[in-house]
Amino acid sequence: MANGYSQSPKLHKGALIQFSAPLLIPVPNIIIFQYNPETMTRMITPWKQSENAGGAECSKDTVTAVNPLAQPIDPEETFNLTLELDAADALEDPDNNRVAVIAGVADRLAALEMLLYPPGDSGIGNLVSGIRSALGGKAADVVQRKTVQVVLFYWGLGRILPVRIESFSVEEQAYSPTLFPIRATVTLGLKILDAASFGDETSATVKLAKACYLYTRAQKETLALARIANESLLGKILPL
Repeated sequence: MANGYSQSPKLHKGALIQFSAPLLIPVPNIIIFQYNPETMTRMITPWKQSENAGGAECSKDTVTAVNPLAQPIDPEETFNLTLELDAADALEDPDNNRVAVIAGVADRLAALEMLLYPPGDSGIGNLVSGIRSALGGKAADVVQRKTVQVVLFYWGLGRILPVRIESFSVEEQAYSPTLFPIRATVTLGLKILDAASFGDETSATVKLAKACYLYTRAQKETLALARIANESLLGKILPL
């Protein structure tokens, strides 16, 4: 082209972003997708009121008096997607990709798997503590782990959502001579966490997660309103 610029749009890569706050400031661990999945399955489950919404001992009249349009919480939404990992490109340039030469895609798999673990005492820490105890030293106290860290699902500027990984399966497809996987397919099930899911917690990472959820929901509402405005305009021009 004469101007030297490509007219192709820049491709945004999806990502999972884990936030921890070791110094009270959210620090991101960004896991960028090597290849964007070509498809995703989304399921939205509306809230359903129980027949016992008024309590176990409520009368039938009380139950039927419950507002049938009640919606105390946002609908539950889940995503299912598949990620492809491949070390072939990195192995073509071994001098600049030493980790891939040694471990294939094992480092990327490990990064994804660690999203499932609460912070605290690590396997390395337990190993050191066990060795110290075996040698007669004092073992380090085990840190009680309670919650996993906040994870954001990034799918362009139109979808940034806090999620909990609810399912995780890996198919390893080829191995290096040292038996590290060279290719793998990871299938994830993600549950979106709405602002109410975090309760009254006010940490910096939770505030960020809530803001991302509300931002994405506001954008969805804006798009829905834009469609209504567009349909109304067309109706004036081309009355049905």
